[in-house]
Amino acid sequence: MSVPALIPFKPRNPKTRLSCVLELPEREKFAQMMMCDVVVAAREAGCEPFLLGTEPFSFNGLPVIVDPGGLNESINTYLEKNSGSLLIIMADVALASGPAIRRLITTKADMAIVPGTGGGTNAIYLSSADRFRVSYYGMSFEKHLRIAEECGLSCEVVDSFLIHTDIDEREDLVELLIHGKGMSSRYLHELGFVLSADKGRVRVVRDTSGT
Repeated sequence: MSVPALIPFKPRNPKTRLSCVLELPEREKFAQMMMCDVVVAAREAGCEPFLLGTEPFSFNGLPVIVDPGGLNESINTYLEKNSGSLLIIMADVALASGPAIRRLITTKADMAIVPGTGGGTNAIYLSSADRFRVSYYGMSFEKHLRIAEECGLSCEVVDSFLIHTDIDEREDLVELLIHGKGMSSRYLHELGFVLSADKGRVRVVRDTSGT
C-alpha cells in the first residue's frame, strides 16, 4: 500500500528571500518547479503526493487540501483525523530522490525524520499519523524529537544530504545547480544562472545578456 505524502505549498508570493535574484513571477514558477521535483521523487518512492495549501490551487491534477490556518494548525488537523502512515515533506527540497525518500519511509521505527538547514525539519515519516503533532518554525528539529519522546514514539534520524538541502537563500542555489537534475535546476539554467568561483568560494551569478 502506498504512503500518502503531504506537501505544504504556498503558491502566492513564495520564497521571498530569493527576491534579490528572482522577480515575483519567476519565484512563483521556481517554487512550482521545486514542488514538481518533490512530487516526482515521492512518486518514485511509491508515495501518493498531495498538496496542503491555504488557498485553492490547481497543478497537473494533484489533489489539494485547502486549509486557511497556519502551517502547524493545518497539518495537525490532518494528523488528528488520519491513523495510517504519512510522509510530510517540504516543497523546497528539490534535490530529493526516490531512493532517499524510500529510505525514510522504510524505517523500522515509529517515525523517521530528516533535519533541515539551521535546525529546521525537512521531512517526517509517521507510521501512525494521529500519534504525533508537528511544531514547525524555529528549532523545529529538536522540538519534533522532544514531541516524539513525549508521545512514546521510537524515532530514527535519517542522514540524507538530498532531503536535508532546502532552497531558501541565494547561496542554496549553488547546491541545486551542482546536484540538481530536475525541473527546478533546468529552470535556473534557462534563467541564465551559472556557477562562479570567486576567491575559492562558489556562488551563483545570473547572465542576463541573452534575455
